Amino acid sequence: MADWSYLAAALAIGFFGSSHCIGMCGGISGALGLAVPGQKPAWPRLIGYSAGRVASYGAMGLLVGALGAYLATDIANSLAPLRLVAGLMLIAMALYLADWWRGLVWLERGGAVLWRAIQPLSRRLLPVHSTPQAIALGALWGWLPCGLVYSALAFALAQGSSEQAALAMLAFGLGTVPAVLATGAAAAQLRTLVQKPGVRLGMALLVLLFGLWTLWGAAGHGHDHGSGTHRDHGDGHHEHHQRVPEEPAGEVPMPGTGHPHHEGHHEGFHHHSGAGSGD
Repeated sequence: MADWSYLAAALAIGFFGSSHCIGMCGGISGALGLAVPGQKPAWPRLIGYSAGRVASYGAMGLLVGALGAYLATDIANSLAPLRLVAGLMLIAMALYLADWWRGLVWLERGGAVLWRAIQPLSRRLLPVHSTPQAIALGALWGWLPCGLVYSALAFALAQGSSEQAALAMLAFGLGTVPAVLATGAAAAQLRTLVQKPGVRLGMALLVLLFGLWTLWGAAGHGHDHGSGTHRDHGDGHHEHHQRVPEEPAGEVPMPGTGHPHHEGHHEGFHHHSGAGSGD
């Protein structure tokens, strides 16, 4: 039976790290929530914006998941190094949220190179007058340089497949939706709440726990995902299980006949008659 705990973890990372989203996406979400003559209510635009943003996260997950699958099978031969990177990134994000260490700012500056190419497209969609326009804006805004998104991408990378990575990023995006929607509806009040040191510290500690949990899995203590025949135990060792089919009735060769084995015998085992073979 598949282990879906990584989806719950991704959802929680998005939810507890969403105080960072309020600072990054709160401005545009708040602008969408403002009353515009002839465009009430604002909820369709807010939901459309979040839908586009979450979809862009899913696309990112597909890309990094393909990379993770390649790295895990063709280079590292294990998911453990990727899980180690993911755990360290989540810990770095927790320190960022708590304002104890802002090392992820350097990573965000690297992502700004891509954002400079996308930002002019997003400006053409402002002001937003329709829900499709809000969806398109959200899809572009999802590529905004963000340390929380990069930490989630590292977590998705460690899943080792495009499908699981995409699902992880979709779950992460859904976890950020409540805060972003609330920002659009009550931007000033929510911003004041999440800026309180106790609230930010609590969220940071929860993200820190997920980082430590990921490191625990990298050390070989995590559960395997899926029920396939190939299992990664996180320590560089792989266990292969192959079920040997039972011998079909009526196809067991009689001693001394010299007949070869029929299909169904495990490859590599050969029956030898009393008279020998291969001469």
